[in-house]
Amino acid sequence: MDWHAIPLPALYAQIVLGLVNGSFYALLSLGLAVIFGLLNIINFAHGTMYMLGAFGALLSLQYIGMPYWTALVVVPIVVGLAGITIERVFLRHIYRLDHLYGLLLTFGLTLVIEGFFRAKFGVSGDRYPVPSSLQGAQNLGFMILPTYRIWVIAFSLTVCAITWALIEKTRVGSFLRAATENPSLTQALGIPVPLIVSGTFGFGVALAALAGVLAAPLIQVAPLMGSNLIIVTFAVVVIGGMGSLLGSVLTGLTLGVVEGLTKLFYPEAAATVVFVIMIVVLLTRPAGLFGRVR
Repeated sequence: MDWHAIPLPALYAQIVLGLVNGSFYALLSLGLAVIFGLLNIINFAHGTMYMLGAFGALLSLQYIGMPYWTALVVVPIVVGLAGITIERVFLRHIYRLDHLYGLLLTFGLTLVIEGFFRAKFGVSGDRYPVPSSLQGAQNLGFMILPTYRIWVIAFSLTVCAITWALIEKTRVGSFLRAATENPSLTQALGIPVPLIVSGTFGFGVALAALAGVLAAPLIQVAPLMGSNLIIVTFAVVVIGGMGSLLGSVLTGLTLGVVEGLTKLFYPEAAATVVFVIMIVVLLTRPAGLFGRVR
């Protein structure tokens, strides 16, 4: 293929579309990095929580008429509370065990939840309408971009920035890090460590559900939508560095753009380029691009 023959508008368009996908990668991998970085749990059910967020928005609209803006707040909170319940009932008992136990447990939860939704709603899925206030499109000069996609990019980046600042730059974040690095000493200082751990897991899950609500108007809401995305999300977290919040966000956005450009220059490799990059990073820097070597 003659790369020089590709017009610049097409190149710019793929970069913008890559940023849309990268926004979802960033938001999902951020939630995954929060849970692993602070709790050392490999949450394979993260994609399922993303699916629950999308279904929560869809079902709340169909059955009680909940508008999009309300669902954007309520659904992540509800799914986050479900995550807290999962942490207290299941995960709390395996913290002292190898990471593999947490991976297997959350994988089992994924199979159970997805199986229930497949039996209840089938596999074809349904569409969530774009809210009226975000309908239409904007002329960027080199492409016509739907307004909703612009909203996804802007909102996702804002949430990622706030989350990073909350954990890295505030007293709340210092309590979180202290509770996970030295729980006994932190508990002795009067800080409720079990509550912080549960809240951290719930917050990470809520980020996945928030991504699901954002994705609902763009894709088919279906029981397997999380399974199709979680592997890529894990790859993003590994490349950025397990537990690195900033690394997860920057890597998610960058890989979204790389994936978009690959579709333009070499479409056959678009589905695998992320994993090729992951292999190269693991061979050259096992801790990830932004991870700390232990």
